[in-house]
Amino acid sequence: MIKLLIVDDSALMRRQLKTIFQAEGDFQIEVARNGEEAVELNNRFAPDVITLDINMPQMDGLTALSLLMAERPVPVVMVSSLTEKGALSTFEALNLGAVDYIPKPDGTISLSIAEIEAEIVAKVRVAAGAHLKKSRGLAARIRGDLSAANATRPAAPPQRPTLSVDQSASRDGLVIIGVSTGGPRTLEEILPRLPADFPWPVLVAQHMPPSFTRPFAERMNALCALEVYELRRPMPLEPGQVCIGRGGADMVVMRRANRLMVSSRPESGDHLWHPSVELLGESVLQHCDPQRIIAVMLTGMGYDGAESFAALHRRGARTIAESKQSAVVFGMPAELIDRGGATKVLSMERIAEQIIQWVNAG
Repeated sequence: MIKLLIVDDSALMRRQLKTIFQAEGDFQIEVARNGEEAVELNNRFAPDVITLDINMPQMDGLTALSLLMAERPVPVVMVSSLTEKGALSTFEALNLGAVDYIPKPDGTISLSIAEIEAEIVAKVRVAAGAHLKKSRGLAARIRGDLSAANATRPAAPPQRPTLSVDQSASRDGLVIIGVSTGGPRTLEEILPRLPADFPWPVLVAQHMPPSFTRPFAERMNALCALEVYELRRPMPLEPGQVCIGRGGADMVVMRRANRLMVSSRPESGDHLWHPSVELLGESVLQHCDPQRIIAVMLTGMGYDGAESFAALHRRGARTIAESKQSAVVFGMPAELIDRGGATKVLSMERIAEQIIQWVNAG
């Protein structure tokens, strides 16, 4: 049995979620109305996983999450509204240690929640077995600084070793990254390590809802030496820029007038996850020299991108799969490894350094 704690101030939402998981047959469930009850039940009920609302009276979700991670760390899935404000609060929660998030239905909950029922169950099951990472900034929040924290302003990046690029390094390569569950925090450990003079473009396909990718790109732009932007229209690939695929669309590489471009297209029904890592890899395979490609597969459930990244590897691309030791969910990297498509298997702390070594090697 999986012990699940549902935390939400809405009685209707608690009832709907409890009904969904009771129907699964292998969940033991408790509910809490606010953050204070959640902290108490985390110690007394000892859940394997928690769903946690962000906006609640008495003690909000972010404050509760800080205390949960300090007193008894447990995988947490945030229940978040699909708004810009909801996105910013969600990224703050992920930075504190939450594993994933699910959209909180708007409008009639009883009707809307049925549309995301399978997603909710899948994410909670994955989170129950997720690898927890140490939460940054936790001590400051426990001291009471959370009330003064501004969720619209990203936390200062931690001190990282200085990495450098050989100025003679070729500028005609491309880095592509595929990532899903646990991705925002993992990318915050990797992209800020790339120096301002990094000579290759970087494309990131992060599974994320449409309203989340622009705030996420803005957050990453504040943390990185490189320019980070959300893909909104066809753009030429420029050295030293990081492009985040837009949620609700797919990202593909193309050639126009013999120049490499990146563009969005409507979600393809042939792919389960979006922005599709597989479709990005296929377009790179079609339009780029694989020997000038570095492909990185990070944390996430499922197998998105495994086939195309393995094909790139067979054609000469250098590839990295995040290790089981650091991945929040060792699904996507494991699929790449199983297909023999990983040149290196590395923890997230070593990935930026390896990328730079390969770029310097030409």
